[in-house]
Amino acid sequence: MTLCRYLLQPIFGTIRGMTSSPAMSPAGALAADHPLLDGRTADSPLITAYRGGKPSRRPVWFMRQAGRSLPEYLKVREGVAMLDSCLRPELASEITLQPVRRHDVDAGIFFSDIVIPLKLAGVGVDIVPGVGPVLDTPVRTAADVAALPQLTWESLEPIREAVRLTVAELGSTPLIGFAGAPFTLAAYMVEGRPSRDHLGPRTMMHADPETWNALANWAADASGMFLQAQLEAGASAAQLFDSWAGSLGLADYTRYVAPASARALDHVRHLGAPLIHFGTGTSELLVAMRDVGVDVVGVDYRLPLDEANRRLGGTVPLQGNIDPALLPAPWEILEAHVRDVVAAGSAAPGHVVNLGHGVPPETDPAVLTRVVELIHSISPE
Repeated sequence: MTLCRYLLQPIFGTIRGMTSSPAMSPAGALAADHPLLDGRTADSPLITAYRGGKPSRRPVWFMRQAGRSLPEYLKVREGVAMLDSCLRPELASEITLQPVRRHDVDAGIFFSDIVIPLKLAGVGVDIVPGVGPVLDTPVRTAADVAALPQLTWESLEPIREAVRLTVAELGSTPLIGFAGAPFTLAAYMVEGRPSRDHLGPRTMMHADPETWNALANWAADASGMFLQAQLEAGASAAQLFDSWAGSLGLADYTRYVAPASARALDHVRHLGAPLIHFGTGTSELLVAMRDVGVDVVGVDYRLPLDEANRRLGGTVPLQGNIDPALLPAPWEILEAHVRDVVAAGSAAPGHVVNLGHGVPPETDPAVLTRVVELIHSISPE
């Protein structure tokens, strides 16, 4: 935890004191047979880099590596709705494993969706093809927030089972847990569907801050419990995705969003697994995102990693940030870009190569495999 995080604790504590305390899941340490503790993943290239050590090879994985770019994914998903595929443990496990088998990436990322905690809590939500997550009823008033159902520990059993199945197959390859950050979840809930500018939640922050804080805390506890279920079931690291934080200025992020993100992570800090925070369009928020208390900061394609490291004072390992737009480019152009990313990332205390956002669905899987081979061929020294 950084010095800045310690300095900010009194601020977060004051803000949290204005609301109810987190509805924590059953607390405890990781089990003795957890992959981080029984020798399977603690010394893997990924976990070593996340902890600022020197890995045996340069670790790489891709956001959205499990999904629409793989023909085997399209085959197993035939006739199965998106959210249903996330909640069938055997299917979610198989989809998570597919890119690890194909690409030899250094981690699996748990196949799920950002709104699964809402679905499991009993909120009416579905993924509409061509649109994205759509809620039956948007959440826009204090009464709407008060009426929200609570996510229960028991409802998360399909998630735990999917993680257990996946970890049993991964062996020494770590699984990364996944959750949407509270702002992104709350933004969907207020708008009721995807939005370009997120005017609804941004207005609520200022016009009705009490309702906003209540909603953000609800989302924080849902995200935190979702992460905890994955980590305790066998995930070796966890990433909090704030897909829409880039719509915020620094002042609004620090005042209205950072406390909720910290609250979500409070559910899992005691477990000791590396925690990663990533957002898109968040170049001006990187320090504040680090200071919610994470071990690794993900950087999107907009900011070179050496500049990100400078802004962060060389305090944390970085993850990123190949530009997805270059994946279809001629190989000599993509190769030069990947080498530039690796060189820029070398300035940080640790570096896990990734994309600066997710894999586009039209990506040729062979290109991703070739990129992994290139990264592994570059000495980690």
